[in-house]
Amino acid sequence: MTEIALNVTTNGSRLDRFLADRLSELSRSRVQQLIERECVRVNDEICTSKKLKVYAGDRLQVEIPPAEPLELEPMEIPLDILYEDDHLLIVNKPAGLVVHPAPGHSQDTLVNALLAHCDRLAGIGGVQRPGIVHRLDKDTTGAIVVAKTDVAHQHLQAQIKAKTARREYLGVVYGSPDADSGTIDRPIGRHPVDRKKMAVVPEDRGGRAAVTHWQVRERLGNYALLHFCLETGRTHQIRVHSASIGHPIVGDPVYGSGRSVGVNLPGQALHAWKLTLEHPVSGEAIAAIAPLPDTTIELLRVLKRRQ
Repeated sequence: MTEIALNVTTNGSRLDRFLADRLSELSRSRVQQLIERECVRVNDEICTSKKLKVYAGDRLQVEIPPAEPLELEPMEIPLDILYEDDHLLIVNKPAGLVVHPAPGHSQDTLVNALLAHCDRLAGIGGVQRPGIVHRLDKDTTGAIVVAKTDVAHQHLQAQIKAKTARREYLGVVYGSPDADSGTIDRPIGRHPVDRKKMAVVPEDRGGRAAVTHWQVRERLGNYALLHFCLETGRTHQIRVHSASIGHPIVGDPVYGSGRSVGVNLPGQALHAWKLTLEHPVSGEAIAAIAPLPDTTIELLRVLKRRQ
């Protein structure tokens, strides 16, 4: 059970909206569910009304029950392994593969494939996301590291948190940026209207600090290939940040422009190209490079030919 205490500093917000803004990791429907289940207290009194208005000075307490374990089954799904030893493995994830099971998508995930590949994985880092250190969106391709032991899991997560693990991406964007490089420093939180999306949201409205560094690798007429480095790891960070500066990722069904590029892409043209980290036991530096998927290579070929 996780308990969170919040102090209200604004006047007149609905309880569910206020909590959804402040607790950006929870959807508004999840917040409403917690209110209905008597998991929210306002000034030490249980509140079951999502429409209750809260005011400056009110004290809120939220109890978040542990997620119900999912039944995980090993599944023989081919894996493109970039690196593996007794402590960890790095996989080149294809587009369309969900990283871990969740309600509505309980099978055919990377975790199911990993359980079939490594029978010691179950329970590492929690029963719902065994071995998973970080994640990639369903249609984002590329390198993702998985821990095989609890020690490796804790060490790798600490590297992600301390920003000593370096995650580099390649993405094709609409438009050609005026500058050759830059930094996007804009907080990200749940979209204020569409709770399934993320957006640039002020920190006083629940946004969390997010920093993305980018550099033009190649200009392709009205498109560009960018190299991204993450300083933080917010949900959909590169996709949201790229769209916020007027250069959304090509093929992004959520944050993109929807324009056709003449190539049948499985999703956004965003690829986790290089992952650099310290081995959790030996201390050795590991750099895994994931080759670009065929669809992105074809996209680049088509765009170069159009110039």
